[in-house]
Amino acid sequence: MMKTLVLNLSGPMQSWGVSSRFNRRSTEAEPSKSGVIGLLAAAQGRSRAAQVDDLADLMMAVRVDRPGQLLEDFHTARRPGSKHSTLSYRHYRTDAAYTAAVAGDDALIDALSNAVVQPRFPLYLGRRSCPAPPNLFGGVFDDVTPEGVLRNLSAAPWQASDDYKKSLGKTVFLPLARDAQAGEIGESAYDVPVSFNPVHRQYRVRLVVRPDPVRVENDLGTDSADPYFSLAQEA
Repeated sequence: MMKTLVLNLSGPMQSWGVSSRFNRRSTEAEPSKSGVIGLLAAAQGRSRAAQVDDLADLMMAVRVDRPGQLLEDFHTARRPGSKHSTLSYRHYRTDAAYTAAVAGDDALIDALSNAVVQPRFPLYLGRRSCPAPPNLFGGVFDDVTPEGVLRNLSAAPWQASDDYKKSLGKTVFLPLARDAQAGEIGESAYDVPVSFNPVHRQYRVRLVVRPDPVRVENDLGTDSADPYFSLAQEA
């Protein structure tokens, strides 16, 4: 049997880095698998040196409910006793909202859902400066794929304020991204964790498929919404 856990990933700031190196810490346009798995591992109280193979094997899908804005933060830090500052650029998504879904066997999903409701460690949306929201837990659903749950707006409602809905048109398209199935062709993402051990972090590649977006009829939308903004939402 298979169950699917839904997570509401929304907040003032999020950062889902995959290719961050040295003094530039980037973020992806949607939550990375390593970031979501790291959040779940923290909820269960796993140490950074703990195995995460079972979590890495979870199927995942993400829906972009509100893409937010890209923020670049110029960051300075200095070690005690040092005369030199370390400079870096850190990127965040501000005012964004995503709905993520992970699927696996019943026992694991039940354990993860309990951990998300009562986490052992503080939970973050990619970085420690980005706390997870109080409504992180979005429910557990039986015998349905992650993509299937995200297409069901009754099960996984669109996370959008009335003001945001009014800025859009009558019909809105919410982008989807999910793990590729066997035989599917997708884009490569180097974000499946093998180990979170800070001494020797390791990741492997997965294939990501971007299926047709979720069509939403927006009752608060207007035909006079900015067409360029609407196109950006569909891209």
